[in-house]
Amino acid sequence: MSLEGRFDDGVVRVGGDARQRYHDSRGYGYPLEGNEIALAPVEAAHLLYRGDLEAVVDAGSGERLGFREFVAREPGEDFGVRFLVYADLRSRGFYLSPAAEPWVPNPPSGEADFAVFPRGKGPRDGEIAYALRIIGERTDIPAAELREGVLAVVDEESEITYFEVGRRDPTGSSGTDATLPEDCEADLLADRVVVWEPPLSLYEQTFYGQPLEGREYDEPTLQCSLLEATYLAERGALALEADTVRERGREVEGERFDRRLTVYTELRERGVVPKTGYKFGADFRTYADVESVENLGHSELLVRVHPAAYVFEPRDLALDVRLAHGVRKTMVFALVSDDSAEETEIEWWSLERLTP
Repeated sequence: MSLEGRFDDGVVRVGGDARQRYHDSRGYGYPLEGNEIALAPVEAAHLLYRGDLEAVVDAGSGERLGFREFVAREPGEDFGVRFLVYADLRSRGFYLSPAAEPWVPNPPSGEADFAVFPRGKGPRDGEIAYALRIIGERTDIPAAELREGVLAVVDEESEITYFEVGRRDPTGSSGTDATLPEDCEADLLADRVVVWEPPLSLYEQTFYGQPLEGREYDEPTLQCSLLEATYLAERGALALEADTVRERGREVEGERFDRRLTVYTELRERGVVPKTGYKFGADFRTYADVESVENLGHSELLVRVHPAAYVFEPRDLALDVRLAHGVRKTMVFALVSDDSAEETEIEWWSLERLTP
């Protein structure tokens, strides 16, 4: 026998054997006195859609609402996309509850839409698998609002893409024991630096630059990017003024150069080798453990550098993450604080495709 609910003060109350039928066995809502339970609107909509709940009666007007009428009345522009994701995860065997509801244990931050519980567990078990945020494909995401958890993006055809969002701490062992040379002869060209006859180890062991073709390998001539050259000049490895190289970088790239240099420097100091990510549409590809260029493996990360105030478009996120996945890498975003800050800080975030 189907039950009816009563919509009052933002929740749908259902009596009869609702507690056993909906809450205890399937994790919907939370118990009230007796056998009555309270459902969030999205939970009630799902039960109406499935035919498990016959109707919802509006306490104010007395109108009896089916699924179509209930969804049409439910306020909030995002209710439609939230319902689609809720229904999808339910069909995959997950129990989930709106994150703001009082029965959610250790509720996630206010930006989350749902708390998703581990498979086989529900609200009463006190454990959350992940916090879930839901947006449509046209909803931009300020970088400052990134949170650990899962981001579900619903496109215009109601397809759902899930992204796992997490902090990243890039570390490696590349070049940690290497000693840089001193005052290598070098020339600053338009948008790169040529280093004449540096020690072979500068390229082979620490992976700076690219050998210039046509010269003997035991007497390498390296072409270095302006980022590499600035970093090396700052440490006295090149016979060039670091400020001169840095200024050329700013002329070539504008303010973006300083952000990329900040990230390049931080990665090198962490034992990670950053190389250009141009072929992959990124700022860098990175190598965590370089013992020898001859035995170089695949790079692990693609890194995009953005200012901390950057605003992401979901379509661009999807493109970046899919490209990284296609070349067996992880997409990482390095968010650099404003130049006016006393100390420049970098936040590292990774996004990967997730199949719940």
